[in-house]
Amino acid sequence: MRLIRAEEMQAIDRQAIEQIGIPGVVLMENAGRAASDIFSCEFEELYPGPVLVLAGKGNNGGDGYVMARLLAEQGWQVQTLIVGSSEDIVGDAAVMLEILQNLHQPISFIADASELRSSVASAKPVIIVDALLGTGLKSTVRGLYAVAIEIINSSATAVFAVDIPSGVDGSTGKICGMAVHADLTVTFDHAKIGHGSFPGAANAGALDVVDIGLPLRGRPQLESDVLLVDAADAADWLPERPGDGHKGRFGHLLLLAGSTGKSGAAALAGNAAVRGGCGLVTVGAPAAVHDILEVKLTEAMTCPLADEAGLLGLQAQGLIAELLADRQALAVGPGLGQSEGLAELLAWLLTTTELPMVIDADGLNLLAGQLGLLRQRSGPPVILTPHPGEMARLSGLSIAEIEADRYQVACRFAAEHGVVLLLKGPRTVVAAPDGRVRINSSGNDGLASGGSGDVLTGMIGALLAQGLNPFTAAALAAWLHGRAAELVAQGQGVAGMAASDLLCQLPVARRELCEGVCQC
Repeated sequence: MRLIRAEEMQAIDRQAIEQIGIPGVVLMENAGRAASDIFSCEFEELYPGPVLVLAGKGNNGGDGYVMARLLAEQGWQVQTLIVGSSEDIVGDAAVMLEILQNLHQPISFIADASELRSSVASAKPVIIVDALLGTGLKSTVRGLYAVAIEIINSSATAVFAVDIPSGVDGSTGKICGMAVHADLTVTFDHAKIGHGSFPGAANAGALDVVDIGLPLRGRPQLESDVLLVDAADAADWLPERPGDGHKGRFGHLLLLAGSTGKSGAAALAGNAAVRGGCGLVTVGAPAAVHDILEVKLTEAMTCPLADEAGLLGLQAQGLIAELLADRQALAVGPGLGQSEGLAELLAWLLTTTELPMVIDADGLNLLAGQLGLLRQRSGPPVILTPHPGEMARLSGLSIAEIEADRYQVACRFAAEHGVVLLLKGPRTVVAAPDGRVRINSSGNDGLASGGSGDVLTGMIGALLAQGLNPFTAAALAAWLHGRAAELVAQGQGVAGMAASDLLCQLPVARRELCEGVCQC
C-alpha cells in the first residue's frame, strides 16, 4: 500500500480545488459521508448511540461536523463538542458548522478544561469521534486539545478517528507530545506515512482508506516512494527460480559469524540462509567453535578460520579473501563478538570487497566507531540491520529518541551514510540512501526473542546471493521473516516462540507468495 506525506495530500487537495475547480465543501461532504458510512457499518451493534463528536476548528473539525449531521440523520444520538469558539471557525468548516446549527443539532463550544471534562462525562457516549486535529499537525499538542486527548484516552469508550488520530504527525508517525488511541481510523484518498509507521501506527487501530472523489488526472507528482509492504508487494520481489536451476544458479553466500559461547547465532543465520533459498552457504567461523558448527549445520558448509581467544582474528584475512573470490554475497556479524582485531577485519572487508553485504549484531557494534568507512566502499550499499539499542550506538541518539521517530531516524541515517538501513521493531523500517522506504506489515511479538535477528540476517544474505539488490533483499526478507512468525503463531502462539521455530516456516512463507494464497 502506497503511503504519502501529509504535505503531498495537501497538494493533491489544492490542485483539485484551485485548478480543477471542485469546491472544498464538496470534498469535505464526501469525506464526512464516506466516514459516516464506515462508522455505521463498523459500530452497528452500538446503534443508536449515544455518540460524541469531539471536533476542532479546522478542516478535520469540518469533517466531524459533516459526520455529526449525517449520523444524526441515520438515527444516532449525536452531540458535538467543539474545542474553541464559533469565531475561530472559518472557510469550508464554517459552512458545515452553519448547516449543523441550522438543523438544531446539539452543539457546545468549549472554553476551558473543567467544562470539557463535565460535558464529556454528561454525554456518556458509547463511541467518541475524534475530529480534533488532522494530518497537518507538526507542533506539540497543548491546551484544550491536550486535555481532550487525555479525556479520550482515559475513557473506556470506542474511538473512531477522522483522517488520523489527533496528535500523530501524518508525515512521519511521530507523536506530537500526545495522541489519541483509536480503535478505527478512516483516512481519505491515500494512507499517510503516519498511519503506517510506528509509533503512530499503534494509535490508528484498524485503518480504512476511502475515495472522496479527488480526480486522478492532473495530480501533482508524488515525491515520496514509501510502501507499507503487504503480500502482493512481497510477491513481486521474489527472485526467479527456474525449474531447471541448480545449486550454483541460486547463489553462494559467505557468512562470517560465531565466537566462543555464541555458536548458536552463526548456526541460526546459516540455517536461515539455506531456508531462504540460497544454493550454497559457507559459514566461516573461528576455529575454536568450528567443530560445534559442524554438528549444528548440516546443509551449510563450514570453514575454520584463524582465531584469537575464540574470536576471528586479522590472520584470517588471507583465507577469507580466498572464500570471497567465488561468492555472490557476504553476511557479517551474528555472534561475532568484539575486539580491536575484529574492528580492523570489518574495516578491511568494507574497503576491499564489492560483494553485496549485510552487517548485523556484533558487526554493527564494531562499525559504530568507524562509520566513515561506509562512504569509502565502492560496491553496492551495505545493509545494516540494527535494533533500537544498536541504532543508538550507531547514531548517538537515545533509544527513546529513535523509537519516537523511527521513520525519520532511518531515512536520515540511510541518506547520510549511503546505506540500506533496516531498523528492526514493530513495523520494521527499511530505508534506502535515495529516499525510498519500505515499512513492513508482517510479524508479531514472538520475534522479540534472542536469535530472531540472526535468522533475518541469514535470510537477507540468501536473497542477496540470489541476485536481489540490497534494498529489495532487505524489504523482502523482513516480510518473509515476519510472515514465518505469523505461521508459527498459528500453531503454537507467540509466547515461547524460539528463533529456530522460524526456520521451517520460511519456505512456507515463500511458497504462499509464489502461489498467491497469502491474504495478509
